[in-house]
Amino acid sequence: MGLLALGGGAVAAGILRRATKVRPRYEPWERPPYRDFPNRILILGGGFAGYTAAKELCQRTRHRDDVGIMLISRENFFTFWPMVAAVVSSDIETRNVAQPLRRALISLGASFRRAEVESIDLENRKVTADGQEFPYEHLIVALGSEPAYFGIPGVQKYAISMTSIGTAERIRNRVIERYEETTLARGDVPDSKLTFVVIGGGATGVETAAELHELVHQVLRPDYPNINPHRVRIVLVDRNEQVLKELDPALRRTARKKLADLQIEVISRVKAKEITPDKVILDDGHEIATENAIWTAGARASEKLDDFDLPRDERKGLIVDAEMRVKGHSNVWGVGDCAAKVDKDGNAIPPNAQAATQQGKAVAKNVLGFIDGDEPQPFKYKPLGQLVEMGSRFAVNEVLGIRFSGQLAALFWRMTYLYKLESPQSRVRIAADWLLDLFFDQAVTQIRERE
Repeated sequence: MGLLALGGGAVAAGILRRATKVRPRYEPWERPPYRDFPNRILILGGGFAGYTAAKELCQRTRHRDDVGIMLISRENFFTFWPMVAAVVSSDIETRNVAQPLRRALISLGASFRRAEVESIDLENRKVTADGQEFPYEHLIVALGSEPAYFGIPGVQKYAISMTSIGTAERIRNRVIERYEETTLARGDVPDSKLTFVVIGGGATGVETAAELHELVHQVLRPDYPNINPHRVRIVLVDRNEQVLKELDPALRRTARKKLADLQIEVISRVKAKEITPDKVILDDGHEIATENAIWTAGARASEKLDDFDLPRDERKGLIVDAEMRVKGHSNVWGVGDCAAKVDKDGNAIPPNAQAATQQGKAVAKNVLGFIDGDEPQPFKYKPLGQLVEMGSRFAVNEVLGIRFSGQLAALFWRMTYLYKLESPQSRVRIAADWLLDLFFDQAVTQIRERE
């Protein structure tokens, strides 16, 4: 009944709003072109940090005519990462995880260009992207991160790295492909075909393993009655003593028990040494026969930073001061996963959406303060907690020091992230899908392109 109430209430509220609210008219923005402003703020990257910085800047300069804002991103959407893993089980549709950038930014008053950044001319204060030059007075670099492979042979070639929405779809399609192969062969396939090894026991790895279980045991079960879902083996490999090391020990134990209940094998205190087409070799000498390795272990700052003459630390992230200014440059700022991970008190800043959002807001205030002659303020990360969903009806949460788990935690997870979605349409669609899932079996297909 809890799920029904949540879904029904959200959908009813969404329908009521759409029925009673006048549809907004998107008139052309009447501000001067970006290049004509005396203070031009250019943002590179459309993730949580970059988008939040642009949004905050627009809100704070709504009645000013001296500040122009432009965001450049290689995609015209930003990925709502907390919900990506749920794409694996089709609990959430891909289009609802991709939050549109262009309309949101233009309606706020910013300019947007979808382009690949090529170079930064620090002396002349301009950025080149897709052959076009974009001037700036202040530059905010928020290019994010990408997987770190630590030099392990075979990872890039044979493993699926959880890097994007497309990756989650690829994992789902891999499972369907293996099921089709097994059906065609009347079950006569090696166990490696139906063994899925998730490497990395952080939140992304745990959520991915749980969504794989839901896909196998719930979503695909009606479509493949001749395949015993218990034949599918899901293994979670983690180098730490316990998965979800960032959580409270009690929640870690709860998560571990839930993984055991789901029959997801957890192998701790080991690392992947090598990945081949048909196995994962661990550094303790053990081998896991699998043709389906999934990499979620570790991240590094964007490789795009290699092209720029900016100072970086040992993990290749931008070296920034407490006010988020890049070392040696008073008008270049670094935020999000591409910047060094320490705040003003020397505390580590986790690579998550919560931290990136806080940095985006803080850098917007500091840039405007600098323009107005005020002293930028040191950034202080304020962790509010962490939410980890393990399937559609279970989560482990820590919010402002309060720890709880189970179905209530799953409901809290859903309400929280529905609220945080930028797109109202996505909120309504996701709530409607969750409501329909209470009455109908989820259907999932694999769309293949013909050559």
